[in-house]
Amino acid sequence: MSSAANTFEIPAAPLSAEELRKMNAYWSACNYLCAGMLYLRNNPLLREPLKVEHIKNRLLGHWGSDPGQSFTWVHLNRLIKKYDLDLIYISGPGHGAPATLSNSYLEGVYSEVYPTMSRDAEGMQKFFKQFSFPGGIGSHCTPETPGSIHEGGELGYSLSHGFGAAFDNPDLIVTVVVGDGESETGPLATSWHSNKFLNPVRDGAVLPVLHLNGYKIANPTILARITDEELESLFRGYGWVPYVVEGDDPLVMHQKMAGVMEHCITEIRAIQQKARSAPKGTPVERPRWPMIILRTPKGWTCPKEVDGHKLEGSWRAHQMPITDPVTNPAHLQLVESWLRSYKPEELFDENGTLIAELQELPPKGQRRITANPHANGGLLRKPLDLPDFRDYALKIEEPGQIEVSSTDTLGHFLRDVMRKNMTNFRVFGPDETASNKLDAIYEGSNGKTWMEALKPEDADGGWLSTEGRVMEMLSEHTLEGWFEGYVLTGRHGFFSSYEAFVHIIDSMFNQHAKWLEKSKLELRWRAPVSSINLLITSLVWRQDHNGFTHQDPGFLDIVTNKSPEVTRIYLPPDANCLLSVTDHCLRSTDYVNVIVADKALHLQYLDMDAAVDHCTKGIGIWDFASNDDGQEPDVVLACAGDIPTSETLAAVAILRERCPKLKIRFVNVVDLFRLMPETEHPHGLSEREFDSLFTIDKPVIFNFHAYASLIHKFTYKRKNHDNFHVRGYKEKGNINTPLELAILNQVDRFNIAIDVIDRVPSLQASAAHTKEWLKNEIINSINYAHENGIDRPEITGWKWPVA
Repeated sequence: MSSAANTFEIPAAPLSAEELRKMNAYWSACNYLCAGMLYLRNNPLLREPLKVEHIKNRLLGHWGSDPGQSFTWVHLNRLIKKYDLDLIYISGPGHGAPATLSNSYLEGVYSEVYPTMSRDAEGMQKFFKQFSFPGGIGSHCTPETPGSIHEGGELGYSLSHGFGAAFDNPDLIVTVVVGDGESETGPLATSWHSNKFLNPVRDGAVLPVLHLNGYKIANPTILARITDEELESLFRGYGWVPYVVEGDDPLVMHQKMAGVMEHCITEIRAIQQKARSAPKGTPVERPRWPMIILRTPKGWTCPKEVDGHKLEGSWRAHQMPITDPVTNPAHLQLVESWLRSYKPEELFDENGTLIAELQELPPKGQRRITANPHANGGLLRKPLDLPDFRDYALKIEEPGQIEVSSTDTLGHFLRDVMRKNMTNFRVFGPDETASNKLDAIYEGSNGKTWMEALKPEDADGGWLSTEGRVMEMLSEHTLEGWFEGYVLTGRHGFFSSYEAFVHIIDSMFNQHAKWLEKSKLELRWRAPVSSINLLITSLVWRQDHNGFTHQDPGFLDIVTNKSPEVTRIYLPPDANCLLSVTDHCLRSTDYVNVIVADKALHLQYLDMDAAVDHCTKGIGIWDFASNDDGQEPDVVLACAGDIPTSETLAAVAILRERCPKLKIRFVNVVDLFRLMPETEHPHGLSEREFDSLFTIDKPVIFNFHAYASLIHKFTYKRKNHDNFHVRGYKEKGNINTPLELAILNQVDRFNIAIDVIDRVPSLQASAAHTKEWLKNEIINSINYAHENGIDRPEITGWKWPVA
């Protein structure tokens, strides 16, 4: 394991007196703007004494991390200019947006994006007032914030987002300020291991700055209270080279930070240069990348105390350091003294514009951090070069005659997607790519990314390589964070996960969906980014040995709670439909696409032409399984999902044989949101379309992959809702055969057929003997499974009857 650490001396005082003066003044301007956002709605430059009416009625925001973040930013600006760096910044502290906003305003980017927030007194007043104000912007780095790819509404994802941005971006440096409260979260703790996946030849670099200011809302932080030796040993153990910058005297701290940060940038450049200049074929070793531990007081530069209580350097400075200036005249005066300590009259000219000598400090054009196009990744996005998915089609002569793993078929398509897009497409999965039958991808991806030591046995099917492009780590949090950072900076990806454990990223999905909704519907300046494509497999219905713990299809419920403008759910019933759906999803932008498809062998039904038609419609009648012949059916049998499809078709076959006069319409659903009314969803069905499929007064037996309540939620406004009888997962099951598990949850062929008999009046008497036979079949199937450990041959070998 190589390291470029300590190759260069860190100068004690690299800044000239003039540089130091200007950088400290610029930092003061940042701090003034941050504090102004928190407190002021009028009198933005304090050109008259501060009065109660100048203060916001509700004081909402966080001060604690802002000075340290801006301090870091000022030093990044210096190095961007000196070395012409391509650099973006990610703010990890959840409510630390004032630092990013103030710098965006001083750089001029904010006024370019929002012209009413002009670089003068009038614009500054609007800029201050909008912060944490009704009709304005939030206190996180929301999508409205130029330069941000990280909302921060939930802590823990900043570092993984940073690495996602750096993958396949060889010239990009991502500086991630990690809050010390954030560092206590599970996702953040795991993401320190991301350095084991960064290839210095083809990837950019991530420079973490762990900002230890000691406190959260009301408690000290763990990493701020352990010993220096323990802290540095922790990060050395993670594989980093930590450099500590500690203190509270701004002038001393500027010199320290300038030296350490320049050393880190030089070290990063040296690591990359060494790796990129090595002769072709030279093994790429994992370097030890630098990081910075920045120790500053909580709420640095705010008043030292208030009413005898310690303020700067305590938890009281985490949010609003002074909470009652409107009702406490002494505290109003204290706020004014604090704001005036930054000397705004020396920082801004008569118009309220930053003085000329300070305007020279930030970089220019797209080198300004908040103007960097990587932070508006849709500007850089190029569509994937996709092979024709039809070339991977299964040949289907007759429906329901051959069994194939649909995800295995998909894996061969994704293999060639990878081959054609070797610099802007990655596949993510938590040690389950092979388990999910997608291992054909390895043939086109140079295997899996692996920067650690290799053992001889790894050559025997391990697929490990420093050049690998499949990202596998047993942390769904980190993988999803990488994926989001990757697409938000203009690239494409695909993620597969076991169904029961995709819940691990519920909150991450929520945050990303909210980001997309804001960006897509309200911010025209944010260009569309590639969709997040999630393949949910190893499904509830095929947990033959994992049992009850692996049976939870509830992620779909979470997805449907988000805006229909940015979410889609697809349940392709077979391999050709899965190919068609995946091609569509890989071409889409600004969505989270959830695809549900099992990895096990399943009967295949539609040839490719029929599959494309079916997926394009999203819902449709399958003529081969219907016998209503253009007449009004006695019953509609509908389904969504591969196991529900096969079991429902088996029920159709039973009913057609034993109740030949029964008129059945078979409806299959691929796009779940098509069930919603068009008035509620841009892809929903009109009332007329829905009624033509499901009738308005006949029983509809709907066999659903997940929880039944979800279909009722989608259809409760429909005319025929009272006749909708939905079957889905009922939290029943453990170690079962596939049919036994279906029986326990009443989604099996026998229970469905019984349900039809019970609900079609003409069958309730005439099909009594058939109903008794069906009950016996249930008993016999369970007994056989318990005796033999598998389902009966007539079940496992069942095929759709061909005329």
